[in-house]
Amino acid sequence: MPKSRRDFLRMSVAAGGALGLGRATPVFGRALPGWPSDESLRGLHAALPEAPLRILILGGTGFIGPHQVRYALERGHTLTLFNRGRTNPGMFPGVETLIGDRDGQLDALRGREWDVVIDNSGFYPRHVRDSAELLVDLAGTYMFVSSISAYDTTLKPGQDEYEAPYATMADPTDESEPPYGPSYGARKALCEQVVLEVFGEERTNVVRPGLITGPGDPTDRIRHWIARVERGGEILVPGKHSDPVQLIDARDLTDWMVRMLEQGDVGLYNGVGPEAPLSIAEMVYGIRAVSSSVVSFTWVSGEFLAEHEVPGFRYQPWIPADSPFSAFNYVTHARSLVTGLTFRPLATTAFDMLEEYLEAPQSQREEGFGRRGGVSWEQEAELLEAWHAREG
Repeated sequence: MPKSRRDFLRMSVAAGGALGLGRATPVFGRALPGWPSDESLRGLHAALPEAPLRILILGGTGFIGPHQVRYALERGHTLTLFNRGRTNPGMFPGVETLIGDRDGQLDALRGREWDVVIDNSGFYPRHVRDSAELLVDLAGTYMFVSSISAYDTTLKPGQDEYEAPYATMADPTDESEPPYGPSYGARKALCEQVVLEVFGEERTNVVRPGLITGPGDPTDRIRHWIARVERGGEILVPGKHSDPVQLIDARDLTDWMVRMLEQGDVGLYNGVGPEAPLSIAEMVYGIRAVSSSVVSFTWVSGEFLAEHEVPGFRYQPWIPADSPFSAFNYVTHARSLVTGLTFRPLATTAFDMLEEYLEAPQSQREEGFGRRGGVSWEQEAELLEAWHAREG
C-alpha cells in the first residue's frame, strides 16, 4: 500500500476516534500518530501479575486462540495448547502443544497440572464433560467460551447473565449437526451446565461472547463491509439507520479473559461490545472512515430483503426488528465492565482489518462473501436495482 494512502488511513482512524467511533482509550493494536504504543498501553492498563499462571488452552490456533496466546505470553504466563494439530500447526513453536482430540483422545492431558483451563473448542456437551471430568483434579479454574446464542429467543433486552433463559433442544445427546448448526446455542448452554456441574460455581468462569471480529476473523460478517467499502460505489445496508448492532474486537475479548483469570474472577459474563450503544449507521460510517474510497449508502428495508430471500445478511451484525433474535443486540455487559472489559475504537479494528484485507493475495480476497454473512457484489447490484425500481 503506498505510503501516502497508509498515512491517510492512519489520520482517518485518529479522526474517527475523536469523533466517537469507539472508546478513545485504551487503544490496543496498531500505534497511531500521537498515541501510545501497544506495549505502553497494556502496561498502563493492568500491572503484570505477581505470580504467572500455568494455562492450558483447549484449542489455541483458530481465531480467538492466537490472540489469547500472544497476550498471555506477553504477561509472563506459561502456556500449554491441546488440539488436533490440524489448524495452523507450528504457529507457536515455543509453546508446548499436546496433540489429541476432544472426541475420546485426551490421554495427553493426564498426569499434568495447570492453574487454569481455557476451553475455546467445546461445542458438544459430551466432549466438554469428558475434558472437565478429567481436569477437575488437575486444574483450578475452568473458563468456558460459550456464546450469547446460549440464550433462548425469549431473552429480553437488559436481562443479565443470571436472569436470561437458556436455549434448549429436544435431544440433548444429538451430535448430528456441525458445530455451528441450528442447535449451536442450545448445545453451548448444555456445555455451560456441564462445566458448572463438574467444577462448581466457585471454580467456573463462563464467557458468552456476541459477534467477535478483528484481525483473523474467518467470517464475512464484518469483513464483508471492510471489503465492500474499499470497493467503493453504492452500498446496500439492511434495515434502518438506528438499528442497533453489537460487536467486539477479539483482542479486547481475549485480553480481558486472561486478566479475569489473573484476578481470580468466576461467574457468568457477557463478552459483548462496544461500551456505548452502536447503530448500524455508526458502524458503516466508522468503517468508511478508514478507507479513501468514494461510497454512498442506500438503506434497504428488512421487509424487502425478506421478500427477496437474501440469506447473506442472516448472520450480519444487523438483526431485523421483527426477528425472534432482536433482543440479542441489546445484551448487557454491566458485569463484564466491572471486571475490566475495555474496548478499542471501532476505527482501530476497521483499520487493522482493512490492512489485513489489502495485504492478502487477490485470490483470498475474492473467496467467501457468504460464509456466515455477506452477499456477492452481483447479488447486491441486483437488489439495489430492484429496490430503486420499487421506490421509484
